[in-house]
Amino acid sequence: MNNAVVIVLIVALVAAIGVAVWLYMQRRRSETLRSDFGPEYDRALHDHPNQRAAEHELEQRRERVEHLNIQPLPAAERDRFAERWQSVQAQFVDDPNGATREADHLVGEVMQTRGYPVGDFEQRAADVSVNHPRVVEHYRAAHAIALRNERNNVEGVDTEELRQALVHYRALFEDLLEDDTPTTDTRNSHLEARR
Repeated sequence: MNNAVVIVLIVALVAAIGVAVWLYMQRRRSETLRSDFGPEYDRALHDHPNQRAAEHELEQRRERVEHLNIQPLPAAERDRFAERWQSVQAQFVDDPNGATREADHLVGEVMQTRGYPVGDFEQRAADVSVNHPRVVEHYRAAHAIALRNERNNVEGVDTEELRQALVHYRALFEDLLEDDTPTTDTRNSHLEARR
């Protein structure tokens, strides 16, 4: 073989290795994002025109949240919020609408205390999805029910839907508290029993 052919073969081999490494890194990046974001990864794929755009969005979320000062709650704060949640659940029996509004407010307050910005809902959900991707969909579902309820029941939000909203809020609430202690007790078994 002459030198020109050897050089062409070497360049082709280096290019093929480069492409293989790039493809491997892209696949690994996708797998990592899918693992880290769980169901939120699939939601991003659905909401964006292609995989690259979806993954870029998720990486931007992660970068944004890394610059926030997200802190765990001290034990006293966790206990205080857990007690307030008990009151919200107890309120549900007599005032489902008020309890749902209070649950939304309480989740927002916990988020703010932890260090999440409390701007518009979509930004809050995106921020929370970075550290709590398995429960952010609960937050979206609860918020959708709460919005329909705020429209003076025009769309027919009933007590069962409000109970579901409270259950959804509780999923995020408990995750935000980062505490293994259950936040329900026998006074609130009516919510669990109807599940």
